[in-house]
Amino acid sequence: MSEEILIQYTSPTLAGLKPGNLFTFKFSGKADMRDSIQKMNKTLVPKGLCMIPLCERGERTLVYLFRPSMVEEKLSDSKAREILDRYGYQEGTMGQKLSTLISRIRQEKDFPHEIGLFLGYPPEDVEGFIVNKASNAKYTGIWKVYGDEERAKSTFQKYQHCTEIYSRQWKKGMRLEKLIVPA
Repeated sequence: MSEEILIQYTSPTLAGLKPGNLFTFKFSGKADMRDSIQKMNKTLVPKGLCMIPLCERGERTLVYLFRPSMVEEKLSDSKAREILDRYGYQEGTMGQKLSTLISRIRQEKDFPHEIGLFLGYPPEDVEGFIVNKASNAKYTGIWKVYGDEERAKSTFQKYQHCTEIYSRQWKKGMRLEKLIVPA
């Protein structure tokens, strides 16, 4: 798996600013996917991160890189719990919630938009996206904003700045292991 892809798409999570990121990657097959993710997790897990495949679409795999402790904290928000309850997520472990998310991604006709909660998006923005069917956003950046526009813009800038710094450092030769902020 390409470290460059990780830097490009997951720097805010690697830096500890964001609970999770999604990206797609083309593996050469299921064995390559398993081996690559397992190898990457040897570096990530000791630092408080985890990588899992969510689903495969053709030759590409949707991969979720996340900080379990941060995701659990975000999912414990009362508004987030209310949204998750609506879509059949049971109270339980992080693993159970991820299992429900994976099932919904793989089995539902429509993509499960509550995934934004697993990425650290504000619950009011996830709710607004669902209710408004992706229309009428106040602002669009990394996600569609229905709540606090100024806070979201500030967050988007932090994430962009982080990605720029990580990209520069990686291009200068800094190894991925050194760029990961431990939990």
